[in-house]
Amino acid sequence: MGWRRHLVRLGSAACAAVFGFALPPSALAGGDLIIGISQFPGNFNPNINAMAAKTYILHMARRPITVFDADWRLICMLCTELPSLENGRAREETTSEGKSGMAVRYTLKPGLKWGDGQPITTEDVAFTWKVGREPLSGVTVLDFYKRILSVEVHDKRNFTLHLDRRTCDFAEINEFELLPKHLEAEAFAKPAEYRHRSLYETDTANPGLWYGPYRVTDVVSGSRVVLEPNSLWTGTPPHFKRVIVTTISNTASMTSNLLAGGIDYVAGEIGLTLDQAAAFRSRYPNRFKYVFKKSLVYEHIDLNLENPILKDPRVRRALLMAVDRKAISKQLFDGYQPVANSVVNPLDTVYDPDVRKVTYDPSAAGKLLDTAGWKTSESGIRRNAGGKPLRLQLMTTAGNRTRELVEQVLQSQWRDAGFDIRIRNEPARVFFGETVTKRKFPAMAMYAWLTSPAKVPRGQLHSSMIPTAKNGWSGQNYPGIKNTQLDETLDSIETECAPAANKMLWHRLQDLYATHLPALPLYFRAEPHIMPKWLKGVRPTGHQYASTLWIEHWRGNKGGGVK
Repeated sequence: MGWRRHLVRLGSAACAAVFGFALPPSALAGGDLIIGISQFPGNFNPNINAMAAKTYILHMARRPITVFDADWRLICMLCTELPSLENGRAREETTSEGKSGMAVRYTLKPGLKWGDGQPITTEDVAFTWKVGREPLSGVTVLDFYKRILSVEVHDKRNFTLHLDRRTCDFAEINEFELLPKHLEAEAFAKPAEYRHRSLYETDTANPGLWYGPYRVTDVVSGSRVVLEPNSLWTGTPPHFKRVIVTTISNTASMTSNLLAGGIDYVAGEIGLTLDQAAAFRSRYPNRFKYVFKKSLVYEHIDLNLENPILKDPRVRRALLMAVDRKAISKQLFDGYQPVANSVVNPLDTVYDPDVRKVTYDPSAAGKLLDTAGWKTSESGIRRNAGGKPLRLQLMTTAGNRTRELVEQVLQSQWRDAGFDIRIRNEPARVFFGETVTKRKFPAMAMYAWLTSPAKVPRGQLHSSMIPTAKNGWSGQNYPGIKNTQLDETLDSIETECAPAANKMLWHRLQDLYATHLPALPLYFRAEPHIMPKWLKGVRPTGHQYASTLWIEHWRGNKGGGVK
């Protein structure tokens, strides 16, 4: 639903029109497809921890009920028809508390089955909602499930969601990630232990967990995930005998594996950075097919607002003013990754072109720090009246060469402004699985959000979305911002559907973000896909729902082109 799309952290008639073919079972002669990505998933439960690497892999073995396609349109994948007020599948109603709510009815497509042969039914829908609403389960999008007051089951395929408010994008339930009740109910018997007891963690290769064109058949932790065709899949037959997703966390070695034939394709969603891909293309312009997709990926630095230094908004603004982001974009990315002035991308329809822009101004940054009580010293590092140095720790994913280079540039520019920046990086699985999710970073955490069109960033900015041990680390407000105006604006955007009024609220949100700076905006990324010339049918989306959602339409043969 538009009222709660999380970031990461897309079959339909439109899809059939794009690809226009159906492969016979013999097309499995495509052999193995080996894909290189730069991170390994922190876990495999689709509802716990938002991470791009996990999403990329699970899209081959699962399907959301609704999703945005490559043309940024909301479509059904597991449902027969999108609900609307016009077709009668959605209607307004009054909640038990006398508030304005909604009833939204969906019908599951016929013949859906889990990989062990059990039918996918509304029992799984009701069970998933039960898990999602349980604070102790550790589900990332707890707020999404809590807004569903009840699930009314009509029969095995038809169900109605009763929502606690009327929202503009009520038909969108992209985050309703179905769980197999017949397998997961036992693991959920102890909700506080569900995160670790889930079969997605203890028996990942269990066929009953999967229902996409492929299913996970082998996992080597930190190294690779193997997927093989799901014999119970009723859509377009998949082309490859196996898809092997290999993790190469050091992005500098990704290209050497590509050249040596260790991998066939570097995933644009979670592979090389743009500068690395551009340099590789200049050396091997004709050997591979290159696609540079502008995207809604938002590279930024979360600030821990419980840090005594970062509590002061003057310090946060000085940090941003002391960084020459335009120079970073030009020198490292040849200008292809534009400076971000807000959490909202200029490609998005809700972007405010007049949003407040913080420009590079080291002199003004110094004055702000003076006002905040951080004075220059002989060492060049500013100190407060008590002699404490202006020292902060910066963290990101270890092995990502570009991020580590950006860190060094930031460290140098901030040093010139009087900051003492200490760098400490971690493997992506630890960084996202523990440090960011549980808000263990002491000061600054650099990473990217993968968003979807017109995504309301409630989960990242609303005060109710701060992860804690008490709520099972649900929510994605990792900076810990608490702001009444921001909360009210986020709430209103979801329910004020008149275009002009909604646009004004989006503009207000962007202004509040630029004013309070819970995070430092860096730039919006372009996704560089490097694929063999024989691979056809890949269509990058540019948003959080990866191209692998349509992997059954990918085709090609290493030994002799397309079959």
